[in-house]
Parts: sequence; C-alpha cells; structure tokens
Amino acid sequence: MVKILVAEDDKALNELVCSMLTADGFEAVPCYDGAAALRATEEQSFDMLISDIMMPEMDGFALAERVRRADSHIPILFMTALDDKLSKQRGFNAGIDDYVVKPFDADILILRVRALLRRANIEQSRELVAGNLRMNKDEHTAYVDGEELPLTVREFDLLFKLLSYPKRTFTRTQLMDEFWDYDSSATSRTVDVYMSKLREKTATCDGFEIVTVHGLGYKAVLK
Repeated sequence: MVKILVAEDDKALNELVCSMLTADGFEAVPCYDGAAALRATEEQSFDMLISDIMMPEMDGFALAERVRRADSHIPILFMTALDDKLSKQRGFNAGIDDYVVKPFDADILILRVRALLRRANIEQSRELVAGNLRMNKDEHTAYVDGEELPLTVREFDLLFKLLSYPKRTFTRTQLMDEFWDYDSSATSRTVDVYMSKLREKTATCDGFEIVTVHGLGYKAVLK
C-alpha cells in the first residue's frame, strides 16, 4: 500500500485529508508540525509527502529542502493558502513537485496525488517512451523512430529528468544544482543554451514539448 505523510498543523484539515486518502486506498500518516514530519521521514519510509507551508517548529520550505536532500525521488506536494509567485518559486526551489492552493477540491487533490505517484514511478524506471522517442537510462541512449538521437551525457540527463516528471516545472537553479554540480562557470544562461539545443535536437519528436515557464524555468508537456 502506498504510504503518504501528511504534514499539516490544522488538525481538522489534516484529519480530513488523511480520511480522503484512506478512502482512496492509501495509507495516510498525520504529523502536526514540520519537525515531527522530518523525524517521521527519518524513521519510516514514505512514498509521498503532502505538506502545508506555515507550520510550527519547521515550515514547509525547510521541510521540503531537508526531505529532498535525503530522497531525490519522493514526490512532494504543497497544500497551502499562500498563492503568491514568490511562495511558489521558493517551493519549487526547495524541491517540491506540485502546489495545491487552499481551499481545494477533494477530487482534484486525489488526482494530483495519483499523477505525482505515476511520475515518480516513471522516473525510477530505466526506460522511458514519449511518442516516437525511446530513452534507455542504463545505456544512455535515445532513439527517434528507431534512429539514434545524438545527445551529450548532460543533454540526455536533462531530457530524461524533464520527461520523467511531465508538467513539473524545474527552476534553472534546480537544474544547475543537479546537472552542473560545482561548475562555477555555469549560469542560468547556460541552462537556457542547453534547452535551446535540446529543442533543436528533438524537433522531430512528436510526443512532447519543452516549455519555458517564464520567471521560473522549464517543463516537458506530453502531447
């Protein structure tokens, strides 16, 4: 059974979300502050984290950063009343995957949860197919209509990452931290150049589009 940690200091809302998840076949574990949620992730294994931002002891931004550092694959969903651009930027920079604004529709929340879990399973798999493109992570190869697509190692890794989480926005900072590591010469412009090259090289791919999210970064949208 999929195990989901719910970090929300409003006990009534936490209970409601946990009940909804349980009714949909998930195992939901409640926590009422960020520090307790972090301890829970250190003591147990979870398949997903749903978190509020404004919580006592540790806020959602700090929690997401700590959890993401320890686990690069776990889906993280923010549910919060903060709907401003800065909060969303901070959330994505902290490593979250999606954002739901309170008040939210129960059915929409469940759909978001299931979509994030699907994406996580794709990312952890070793092969990915998007339209006429097939990528093999173990071999680091990509084929379009059976013809090999010439990609550098970094181009391959960037594209595989984007397609593993379709519709998720990755900020330039996130991409630089993951794929350029400590390369001091890399800038946000470097990311833009690589994305431009990827668009050129994948122009004949019919299953997705690399979209610029203005003010944030990039995402892949499946067709």
